[in-house]
Amino acid sequence: MKKICYLIFLTSILISSCKQFETKETIVLIETPLGNMKAKLYNSTPKHKENFLKLVKEGYYDGLLFHRVIKNFMLQGGDPMSKDAPAGVMLGAGGPTYKIPAEIGKLHFKGALAAARLGNQANPNKESSGSQFYIVQGQPTNRSQLEMMTKGKNVKYTEEDKKRYEAFGGTPFLDGDYTVFGEVIEGFDIIDRICSVDVDQNSRPLKDLKMKITIQ
Repeated sequence: MKKICYLIFLTSILISSCKQFETKETIVLIETPLGNMKAKLYNSTPKHKENFLKLVKEGYYDGLLFHRVIKNFMLQGGDPMSKDAPAGVMLGAGGPTYKIPAEIGKLHFKGALAAARLGNQANPNKESSGSQFYIVQGQPTNRSQLEMMTKGKNVKYTEEDKKRYEAFGGTPFLDGDYTVFGEVIEGFDIIDRICSVDVDQNSRPLKDLKMKITIQ
């Protein structure tokens, strides 16, 4: 009887340990010339998480640029063609040949880490780019603006979501259309700093902003 009880106890510990392992959040460090950001990747978007980590481990992002920066909106990077790209060259068309199936659900609060993609006409299934991503800066949004931006999208917000958009900001007009697969947890001031740089007519920073991404 004691042996059975011991086995049950041991099994419960193993199950608990496995659950903790499964739910453990993965943190990545995003280094830039203007400072560093830390972001956690969601377990709820496994395809995007797995792909992003694969590329990070390969060193795919190291030396690439944040090639598109729009104040009060977002900063975008991950185009392999941006590595050592001459000044003034328009970027944003590069990436792996594959796409990632949409895992849409998380919201675009400030700091959201999301996958870029082609527009709906060319991409009705809203599949994500194989490598390009963006980080949201956005702006505070009141409730009437929130309702107007998301009208007809069937996106539901909790009271906490509404308060967070009002106080913290984001880009709710992207909710329901793009996959958010993580969020910045440190370095919100770096988001603001990057989004304030001077850019050309294609929203490319005049001074190159190279990235390096590692797993913590």
